[in-house]
Amino acid sequence: MQTTTRTELRRLPNRGSHDAEVVHGILDTAFLAHVGFSINGQPFVIPTLYGREGDKLYLHGSAASRMLRELDSGMAACVTVTLVDGLVLARSAFHHSMNYRSVVAFGTARKISSATEKERALRIISEHLISGRWNDVRLPTEQELKATAVLEFTIEEASAKIRTGPPLDDEEDYALPVWAGVLPLELMPKDALPDSRLPAETPLPEYVRSYSGSGRLSSNGSARKQD
Repeated sequence: MQTTTRTELRRLPNRGSHDAEVVHGILDTAFLAHVGFSINGQPFVIPTLYGREGDKLYLHGSAASRMLRELDSGMAACVTVTLVDGLVLARSAFHHSMNYRSVVAFGTARKISSATEKERALRIISEHLISGRWNDVRLPTEQELKATAVLEFTIEEASAKIRTGPPLDDEEDYALPVWAGVLPLELMPKDALPDSRLPAETPLPEYVRSYSGSGRLSSNGSARKQD
């Protein structure tokens, strides 16, 4: 990916990457982004779901959303995504850390006006969240599409950063009688809870049964890939 001073990796650059495949892989595994932007010198950071296709991220919300309205003006924005894989417990307070995968992306957004394009973008977001769901549900009505704003955020440049492995203590601290290691963390789904008004005979969809929060699965159980 293109690199400028915005995405230059200064702190521990050996953990970083500008490779598009690495960036896309992290974006495809996660589904929650934090969008940063500034209005009249006041910074805002808003959490939101997203979907990815190529170097485009699709964001959606109410047509009255301040974030979407401001981003449509063409202002520069920053989208960050982080997956926490574990707490790294060192022998010293200073060297505690976490294992993680993160992406910082810069770019600008445009509002999608065409109903056909808007529905397509909403499908990308839905399929990113849980593959197979879009084909089961009632599609948005014309009125619902008008009430929904959808933005196409173009990734102009991005960097990824990843930490793996055990704690890295000072050599003299390895002799301390303190437990050290990694406490792995993973986003895992629990049993699906049916809606109270769902008929008892309604089967649980296979894409819900096979869903995995640490790398969503398609309805046939294979890993989802979107490019």
